[in-house]
Amino acid sequence: MKSIPRLIKRFVGVMLLSSVLLLILNVSLFVLYTREQMPNAHPWKMAEKVAKGLRRDASGYRLPDTLAGQLRQSNVWAVFLDNETMEVVWQTDNLPETVPMSYSASDIAGLTRRYIDGYPTFTGESEDGLAVLGYPKDSFWKHMWPSWDYRLISQLPKTGLSVLAVNAALIFLIYVIANSRLLKAVKPIAAGIQALPAREAVHIREAGLLSELAISINKTSDILQTQSRQLRKKEYARTNWIAGVSHDIRTPLSMVMGYAGQLKEDAGLSPAGRKKADVIVRQSQRMRDLINDLNLASKLEYNMQPLHRRNENLVAIVRQAAADFINMDIEARYPLEWNTSEDLTMCPVKADRDLLKRAVSNLIQNCMNHNQKGCTIFVCVAAESRTCTVSVEDDGIGVSDEQITRLSHSSHYMVCDENQGEQRHGLGLLIVRQIAAVHGGSVVMEKSPRGGFSVKLILPMRE
Repeated sequence: MKSIPRLIKRFVGVMLLSSVLLLILNVSLFVLYTREQMPNAHPWKMAEKVAKGLRRDASGYRLPDTLAGQLRQSNVWAVFLDNETMEVVWQTDNLPETVPMSYSASDIAGLTRRYIDGYPTFTGESEDGLAVLGYPKDSFWKHMWPSWDYRLISQLPKTGLSVLAVNAALIFLIYVIANSRLLKAVKPIAAGIQALPAREAVHIREAGLLSELAISINKTSDILQTQSRQLRKKEYARTNWIAGVSHDIRTPLSMVMGYAGQLKEDAGLSPAGRKKADVIVRQSQRMRDLINDLNLASKLEYNMQPLHRRNENLVAIVRQAAADFINMDIEARYPLEWNTSEDLTMCPVKADRDLLKRAVSNLIQNCMNHNQKGCTIFVCVAAESRTCTVSVEDDGIGVSDEQITRLSHSSHYMVCDENQGEQRHGLGLLIVRQIAAVHGGSVVMEKSPRGGFSVKLILPMRE
């Protein structure tokens, strides 16, 4: 189950990516939030600027207009205490009435750390005195006891990393616990889905988070198993029927052929009668061949035909099949040309000699069957790229693209001839395809450059 580890890795990756993105988002929002704070977000620095910016003249102390404008904009009041008298010698116009005008040393210490009447106060030093700024109530929170343990500050980076690691581990643990049930439910579901194409019986416990999916997979498995049993039953019945009918037909067919052969040779029978007897003999032989083809196709389809694979020379097998047809063509209506290169005398294959000869014979016979007015048949054997190719083509009437598609992909014994509105068997080419398949090869059907039909039987070359 390679998909389960990948699924776990994906979950962990999503979790880590989500954590990193969440951290980046929080930092970005924090920076954005702090940047949008009030301009005087640094009150201690502002107090120092006011203390250093005050200038004394004949009429008293005066604050530059820029600093004064900043204080008014932030609604900040300010006073300046003289070092010698500890009294207020300068103040802003918005000074609240509750703010004292004179201070003691303890008062100064208190306002530095605390508040004046609820106003957070901040101080700035100068040579002549002390500037005190009072910000609006609830604008700042002051830490009353600004002192920290030295070890805490020195170990802060280590402590921060430790806290971050603990948080990450806790998040990971929570994530694993939350998804463990899902992962536990996914594993049998994935195993069941992988077993369905192999026609294996599947039964998944119908409980948990994915119970509905488990129910559907179980139902699908039951349907597939039922269909598979029915299909096997039908195929066995068809095979037995074909074998039984073939056996029952052979005996009366042999009698018909025997009596017809005797009538054909009977000198006392009229020429017309002998001709009719000859037709009966030839048609009976055709019926016998059809029965043999039907049995062979059925056995090849269900792997019931024993294979006797030996080291053979494909050139010799094809040459023998071609020679047999040349000897049978007494009327020379189907001249056969041997186009194999003279240099190619050996094309080694590991195959059943009788089946390969049968395949080549079917291809040559197919040229004859579909060109009743005669044609030239071209047979060629070639070897290249670790394959042996047998080509059989003719210059006859040819075939259409639709017929080639139907012949190449037909998975049954009958091919419908739409022009004649009747059924015509396609056993010859089907057997060729089946023989090629059991030898690990393939068949290519196409139009011949000579105008007829071309079939290539491609087989792997023996090492």
